[in-house]
Amino acid sequence: MQKRTLLFLLGLLSIASYSQEAITSKLYETYDTYKEATLEKRRIKHKQIQPLIQRFEANAKFEVQKVGESIEERDLHLISIGSGSENIFLWSQMHGNEPTATMAIFDILNFLDAPEFKSEKELILSKLKLHFLPMLNPDGAEIYQRRNALGIDINRDALRLQSPEGRTLKRLRDSLDAKFGFNLHDQSTYYNAELTSKPATISYLATAFNYEKDINEVRSNAMKVIVYMNNIIQKYAPGQVGRYSDDFEPRAFGDNIAKWGTSLILIESGGYANDVEKQEIRKLNYVSILSALYTIAKESYKSIPEADYEKIPRNDRKLFDLKIENVTYELLGKDYILDLGIHRQEVDDENHESFYYRSMVADQGDLSTFYGYETFDATGYKIVPPKMYPKSMDTNTRKLWNDKNSPFKSGYGYFTTNFLPPIPYTEMPGHFVKKNYKVPDFRLRPGVNPTFFLEKDGKLTHAVINGFLIDFSKPIEKQNFGNALIYR
Repeated sequence: MQKRTLLFLLGLLSIASYSQEAITSKLYETYDTYKEATLEKRRIKHKQIQPLIQRFEANAKFEVQKVGESIEERDLHLISIGSGSENIFLWSQMHGNEPTATMAIFDILNFLDAPEFKSEKELILSKLKLHFLPMLNPDGAEIYQRRNALGIDINRDALRLQSPEGRTLKRLRDSLDAKFGFNLHDQSTYYNAELTSKPATISYLATAFNYEKDINEVRSNAMKVIVYMNNIIQKYAPGQVGRYSDDFEPRAFGDNIAKWGTSLILIESGGYANDVEKQEIRKLNYVSILSALYTIAKESYKSIPEADYEKIPRNDRKLFDLKIENVTYELLGKDYILDLGIHRQEVDDENHESFYYRSMVADQGDLSTFYGYETFDATGYKIVPPKMYPKSMDTNTRKLWNDKNSPFKSGYGYFTTNFLPPIPYTEMPGHFVKKNYKVPDFRLRPGVNPTFFLEKDGKLTHAVINGFLIDFSKPIEKQNFGNALIYR
């Protein structure tokens, strides 16, 4: 009898697991139907989301209200939907340069407005009332910076409440007394899942409410929902989930919101290979948040073992954009074997609408415990310093790159030209400089721009231009090259 009962219960669990997996699979597969097409790049500005907010304001399914203003008087709006008794509060872009979840919120709102998934949405919206505050820090978003116009980190203003944005967040938390809160952020792309080469594409945290990191029912519920979301993301980004540090920060909103009685779920969007604008990560936000709302509405998360939360690997910060291993570097007549870790840093244009790369050597030496989005084993290769081309260049250099006798393939990394465009970068695979520019003495050290060539068996085979590895045997158009720089 006990055996039959056990089999019956296992069968029920299997059915429940299958139905939840089925909805999340469908969410992933149908995502493009609901993706907000007007938001394609990370550098979103406040004015871009106003037509979207107005569209939902005109829709009877939604309740839209102005709930505050930023320091520079940009409106903050709360978009609500649902008739349930439990409030769920989601806010994004507390840091102005962390916009991935803002895009995902509008995808979710489109989904909630659409006719498909009727039964699942009826369940969610009958049990819950959802409240979305997209772009809490519009002034920071305007110039793509973390802090607000006052120059403070809103996420360290939960106690003093000097920022109007922070006061708005606190007032909404208190008035809603939400059962769950979703605090939506971006993290550095250089985080990896601990002890693996995989980026922490999504990191979760059930925030602590005291220094002791105690676990009460409020925090336990957040942990269980996170386990549920992790299991979903593993299907689409296996091994690419991290667990953010739960060290208590008494000034932070997430920690205090958990202290005030809301189960706080922090989501950090990190890196994903070849996803510069974070569109795949946006999709993962969409799927995991909607799936979380589904399990909260069903209350199925309650049966998840809390202990499974600790099984999620911790965040680590051991990634480079490019890692070159075991390369030979000559210094003062002696050869040394080095690993190089290179970061490709983004530099915004003056309008903060696009960017170019200015790369740097982040570290060098024994980097055997680090990883790269791109890794090149340079065993047997020797670094060759770049040279200045003796003639002025005014031709189509990208085309010239593919020529057999291209100067790019002969160790020339710097070129003069009759005209320097009024921008700080070039899409051509070599730095452009003004006449009489003196190429600095070549010495590798952290902080310098990585521009050099690689030689094997007496032949140049690769170039590293502004931190991008270029293989001479392949057309430049088929390689992952960002930009070189213009020096004046």
